[in-house]
Amino acid sequence: MPYTLTPPDPFDIDAESTEYLEGRVDTGDRWVLNFGPQHPATHTTLRLVLELDGERVARCTPHIGYLHSGFEKLGEHLDYNQYVTIVSRMNYLSPIANDICWHHAVETVFDVEITPRCKAVRTIMAELARIQDHLLCVGAAALDLGAITGFLYAFNPREKIYDICDLISGQRFHPDWTRVGGAMMDLPDEDLFTRMVTDFIREDLPRALKDLESLVLRNKIFYDRTVGVGAISREDAVAWSLSGPVARASGVRRDLRKDEPYLCYADNWDGQGAEAVSFKVPIAEAGDVYARFQVRLEEIRQSVSIIEQLIDRIPSGPMNAFTDSKVTRPPKSEVYSSIEGLIQHFELIMTNRGWEAPVAEGYGANETANGELGYYVVADGSPRAWRVKTRPPSFINYQTISTMLEGHMLPDVVAVLGSLNIVAAELDR
Repeated sequence: MPYTLTPPDPFDIDAESTEYLEGRVDTGDRWVLNFGPQHPATHTTLRLVLELDGERVARCTPHIGYLHSGFEKLGEHLDYNQYVTIVSRMNYLSPIANDICWHHAVETVFDVEITPRCKAVRTIMAELARIQDHLLCVGAAALDLGAITGFLYAFNPREKIYDICDLISGQRFHPDWTRVGGAMMDLPDEDLFTRMVTDFIREDLPRALKDLESLVLRNKIFYDRTVGVGAISREDAVAWSLSGPVARASGVRRDLRKDEPYLCYADNWDGQGAEAVSFKVPIAEAGDVYARFQVRLEEIRQSVSIIEQLIDRIPSGPMNAFTDSKVTRPPKSEVYSSIEGLIQHFELIMTNRGWEAPVAEGYGANETANGELGYYVVADGSPRAWRVKTRPPSFINYQTISTMLEGHMLPDVVAVLGSLNIVAAELDR
């Protein structure tokens, strides 16, 4: 069930820090400042054209297009498995979450039901990706506001997640791990995987979170720099179609894991009546920079709870779903020992003849770290999509940057931008 977060009150905060926008006077003496596209505090190739009245932002015009890669168009030239190498680069903060979402959308169109084992492992990796993303967001935002140590506290644990991705896929940064109906391979060593995940969520991460919160959330400077800054109301968040922590920090009670459940977030995910994993959806009301950090940190704790429920009871059985559509690769044992397995592997890898894609269209979405990530897929029966359209959360959330910044001081630009956790590859896809 959703529950509301309230900010702590460790100090007698000066009211001016939250009410300085009232009664401001526009002198009419303005000048233009380019913030980015290569400014270190933009985190990526973003450009904000700021019209300043003194040191106050009178107008903000965002510019995108500096990282245009044609990601969506590439979906028409690569098959449904090859395209996973592209989607993982749309959000390079938590790439495996993109992998999972892409093949969730394809499986929705193909009407492929993945195995319970695959659902459990995908859910664990999706939550690790959420933690991975949130740690970078909060740590880098703390760095922007001067808390260099806070960045190290948040960034060091992410190395453990990279190690886990390396174990299951052979790649640390861009796993490209999922396939239609399953994954590129089963867990190479389930005991090692379980041990690495449990060590991370029970030892490394709790210690890092405690240090990070002690250093940042109750820090007077951080508090004054974030409370009341970049606030957006619940009504505006809904009107702008915001999602994820940005929306939930403004009181929007929506999380696809609850509202449109999938994987282990849905009941009977194992086919034997298993209940959905239990977790809470943190909600804040202030809608400011501080509230967004609160929500993200609490979501990390809820992700840990989800992983705890699954890590010791990953179902046995195959990782890949074997259907009549022959869209998944057979196990290597079948490739080496049976003519049927060898032919299927050859057709999928060398000729694409094994694909029996439908003539259909569909939309599949996951609740990723930044919000609703969705893919609209149009299939024409060929091994490749006829059209792929992405609904990236960063692009939708970025719409509000002008509204959030106008009227604030120049140093607030960094705080607001960091709280949105913008990824340029989602803007310029």
